[in-house]
Amino acid sequence: MDNASSFTMTLFRKARHYARKLWVRVVLIGLLAVLAVALSQWVELYVPDTLSRSLDGAAADRLLQLIASAMLAVTIFSITVMVSVYQSSSTQWTPRVHRLIMQDKTTQNTLAVFIGAYVYALLGIILRELGVYDDDRAFVLFWMTVFVLAVIVVYLIRWVLHLQDFGQLTKTTRQVEAVTRARFKERLETPCLGAMPLVGDVPEGAKPVKAWDSGYIQCIYPEAMNALAKECDVTLYLVRDIGSYVFSGDPLLCVEGAEKIRNWDAFSARLGEMLVLSDLRSYDQDPRFGLLVLGEIGSKALSPGINDPGTAIEVITRIGRILTGYEDENYATPATPLEHLHVAPLDPVDLLRDGFATLARDGAEVVEVQQALQQTLAHLVGHDDPKLSAAACDFAQESLARALNACGFDPDRDRITASAHPEVRGDNK
Repeated sequence: MDNASSFTMTLFRKARHYARKLWVRVVLIGLLAVLAVALSQWVELYVPDTLSRSLDGAAADRLLQLIASAMLAVTIFSITVMVSVYQSSSTQWTPRVHRLIMQDKTTQNTLAVFIGAYVYALLGIILRELGVYDDDRAFVLFWMTVFVLAVIVVYLIRWVLHLQDFGQLTKTTRQVEAVTRARFKERLETPCLGAMPLVGDVPEGAKPVKAWDSGYIQCIYPEAMNALAKECDVTLYLVRDIGSYVFSGDPLLCVEGAEKIRNWDAFSARLGEMLVLSDLRSYDQDPRFGLLVLGEIGSKALSPGINDPGTAIEVITRIGRILTGYEDENYATPATPLEHLHVAPLDPVDLLRDGFATLARDGAEVVEVQQALQQTLAHLVGHDDPKLSAAACDFAQESLARALNACGFDPDRDRITASAHPEVRGDNK
C-alpha cells in the first residue's frame, strides 16, 4: 500500500471517529445555517423586483421569531430526555452501553437540526435588525425560512417516533448487536486489520516499543504504521490485542530490524501518534468489547433486583448469532496486505468468554438460561471452523459442569444435560 492510500485510509478512520461526536454534527449544521442565510442574500440579487416585493419583511419576521422561540424549548426538552435515557441505561443495563446510545444517529441529527435552525433564526433576526434584509427584499429569506420549517417538521416527526423505544432494553440490545456485528464483519473482511497474522512468538532480537501511558488500546492506524515501517525498512509486531489494558512501560509493539533506525525516539513518537491509548474501550476495531457489553446486559438481567431470565436468553441468542459469522483469520488474506505489520488473529476462546462467561456464571442456577446457553453452544460446536468448534465444545463442557454443580434438582439437571451437544455430554465416547 502506497503512502497516498495509507494517508487516505488513516484520514477516513479519523473522520469516522469524529463523525460520531455530537458537537461535530452540531457545528456542521450550524455552518449550514450560516451558509443558508448568506445564500439567501446572494440569490435575492437575482430575483426580479416585482417578485421580490410580493412579500414584505414582516412575514419572514414572524417565521423567524417562531423558530427562535420554539427551537430553544424543543432543544432543552430533547437534551433532558437524552440525559434521562443515558442515566437510566447506565443504571439498569450497564454503564458501558450509554456511550453507544450517545452515538445514536437519529438523536444526534435531530439535536443538530434543532440547534442549527435556532442559529439560522437568530442570524436572520440580527440581519433584519441591521437592515441587511429590508422590507422590500425579503422574498428569498421568507421561502428559505419556510424550507427550514419543513426540515424541522420532518425531524420532529422522526424524533417523536424515535422516542417510542429510545433507551428501551430491546432497542438497546439490538443496537449493541448491530454495531458488534458490523465491527465483527469489518474485522473479518480485513483480517488482522489488513496486516499479516501474528502466529507464534515475536522474532528474537525485536526491540519493544513501550507504552507511554496506562490505558486501553482503543484503536490503531494500521495503514500509517505499515507505511512508517516500510519507510524505515523494519517490521512491526503488535504484541497486545486491541482492547487490552496496558500499564505505562509495558511493551506495545516489537520492531524487527530496529538497528536500521537512526533516531529511535523520533520513530517511537511517530508510532505513538498511530496508536490510541484511552481510559475507555471503544467498539471500533474491537468486536470483543461489543460481546462483553452484551454479556453484561444479560448478567445484569439475572441480578436479584431485576430477575429477568428472558433478557439473558435473548442476549445469548444474539451473541450466538454474531459468533456464527466467525472465520479463522489465519487463512484469510487481505487484497492488499500490510506486509510490514503483524497483528494477532481473533481467538475464538476469547470471543466465547467475552460473550458467555458472565452468563454462564451468574445464571448457573437458572435452568432456562443454561438450556439456552447449551443450545447455542451446541450450534457453535457444529460450526464449520474447527477452532471455533473446539473452543465452543470446551466452553460448553465447563459451563455444563458448573450448571450441574449449582443445580441440585435431578430433573432440572437432566433438562440442562439434554440441551447440550452430544459431544459435550460424552455420548460418542
